[in-house]
Amino acid sequence: MRIATLQIAPKLGDIEGNIKRADELLSKGIGVPDGSGVEAARVRVEDAKLDLLVLPELALTAIKPYLEPAGKGRSATWARQTAKRLGCKVCVGYPEVEVETNRNGDHEEKYYNSLLVLDEQGNVLLNYRKTFLYYTDETWAEEGSAELGFHQLTFPNAKESSGSLKARAEGEAAILPPPPQSQDKPDKEIATSFGICMDINPYRFEAPYTAYEFAHRVLESKSQLVILSMAWLTLLSREELDALAEKPEIDTFNYWIQRFMPLITKQMNHSRNADDADADVGSTDADKRIIIVFANRAGEEDGSPSPARYAGTSTIVAVSQRQRTTDSNSIVSSPSSDDVQSSPFDVKILCWDMLGATEEGLCFADTAADPKMAFQLIRARQMQLAAGLGFSKCPYRTLIYRDDPILKLSGNMTRLVGIGYRDCDEESSGTWKDY
Repeated sequence: MRIATLQIAPKLGDIEGNIKRADELLSKGIGVPDGSGVEAARVRVEDAKLDLLVLPELALTAIKPYLEPAGKGRSATWARQTAKRLGCKVCVGYPEVEVETNRNGDHEEKYYNSLLVLDEQGNVLLNYRKTFLYYTDETWAEEGSAELGFHQLTFPNAKESSGSLKARAEGEAAILPPPPQSQDKPDKEIATSFGICMDINPYRFEAPYTAYEFAHRVLESKSQLVILSMAWLTLLSREELDALAEKPEIDTFNYWIQRFMPLITKQMNHSRNADDADADVGSTDADKRIIIVFANRAGEEDGSPSPARYAGTSTIVAVSQRQRTTDSNSIVSSPSSDDVQSSPFDVKILCWDMLGATEEGLCFADTAADPKMAFQLIRARQMQLAAGLGFSKCPYRTLIYRDDPILKLSGNMTRLVGIGYRDCDEESSGTWKDY
């Protein structure tokens, strides 16, 4: 699959200016990496043959007076035009108004923080409404229904290979053979879960941290793809964000991954991966993946008592899980007692791209290609043990998490708190790709 997120720093209330900025960022195209992961060339977004483009929460508009009926407002118009132009599905966050008629014949308005999903022809596939509201959402929006956050997305099979995309970026498209046709192959049906920002947190921050409501729904629905439209805040100061510039905020990334801990500790139940629908991964030793798209915004909004600053760091990853081998240094994950599989398994976090905290632009993944980075998770208290196993030469970047009793929650649950990541000192002859 070819997936892109558009990380943008929209200006509050400036709809036309934000749309112009979105088009400008799309016009800059997509960076195509070389074998080492360094950008070697750029290709026009029209030539990238995207399957999916995802924008942030409330991407182009503010709230009042910019509320839109589902599929009919300015956000929908832009998304429809973009979907047709790029030939891909487009997901855009927007503020929705629904007008209902009560028993007395009076019109009543309900407001939602919504995500509109359109197909390649600009038809509405889904209108998902945010279920877990942030405290600022509660001042204006109604809760949506979590059950409506699942959809079977259909994708055509005819896409160019990664090699073709790189050649097109280098101006060699004229000598390339035409892309393979898909008449002999049925379209791919991809089980997809949708969420908006706060949906991945505990309900109202009152549910136990380890309830993992959204992640459990992903597993229970056998989703192969997760799409998250976000306006995720950061606690960093303006100076700290400026210092990061095009570097991601790793604490935010670490936290996002931890909100999907059930995908790491419990057995995945789907039988096909989204990026290889022809391969059966139902066997115990197969590599199962769930792709997660984190489409966040960047920038800063004035507010009282302090400005709202956004974490950026949009990324496209896959949680990759397979039966554990004896020579692995990864976390050992034990399935719950109601799982058929009783063996632990290895988990890697594969990452194709990640934008900086203040960066605007496209985050792109071709999930059929090798990822730029692979992460493994390790408990903080295992650091010395890991070092004794040659951790510094490990070919994986490592997300470190803490399982000490930092914060006790109901039921004596322990909160896992991200404390950063560590780069390996050296790569072991490129074998990190042998995940």
